[in-house]
Amino acid sequence: MEQKEKKVFGKLNIIDFLVILLVLAVLAFVGYKLLNRGAGGEESLCGIRYTVKCEEVDADLYESAKQYIPSQVMATGVLYDVNIVDVEKEPFYVLSDNGEWVEDPEHVNLIFTLEGTVSNSAVLTSNVGGQEVRVGKSDYIVKSEYLEFGSGIVTSVTWDRPDAES
Repeated sequence: MEQKEKKVFGKLNIIDFLVILLVLAVLAFVGYKLLNRGAGGEESLCGIRYTVKCEEVDADLYESAKQYIPSQVMATGVLYDVNIVDVEKEPFYVLSDNGEWVEDPEHVNLIFTLEGTVSNSAVLTSNVGGQEVRVGKSDYIVKSEYLEFGSGIVTSVTWDRPDAES
């Protein structure tokens, strides 16, 4: 006795139909992934505000820097979603010949305040222009199209994370 195969749509048997359905599903999934790869999906962002202290800067540079504030952070020719929003100066002290700390009239410390948005992930590894932002990070470069100060140290960081528990 010959067993008759079950046909779907007249010419395809059930096994052929399931194989075609599986191939179509795989192609649809791959197409979806390729189309969304360029867009990157919706990246979760959080606000960041941090300060960078640059010590022993030529006193004349304070006024020069102030005229370019606010200014967007730049690195390797790319502008980032972080801005230099303020700069303050404080005295720079040196040890005198008699062992006392005295103010150096030719140098100041500059304190830059930066704020903007960075990627929000489970482990917050804030990166701005290829530089990690963490309290105590030294050799931080504050840079925009118009100014650049090196050898800074990150002195404070606050994040405004939308998923943080209150």
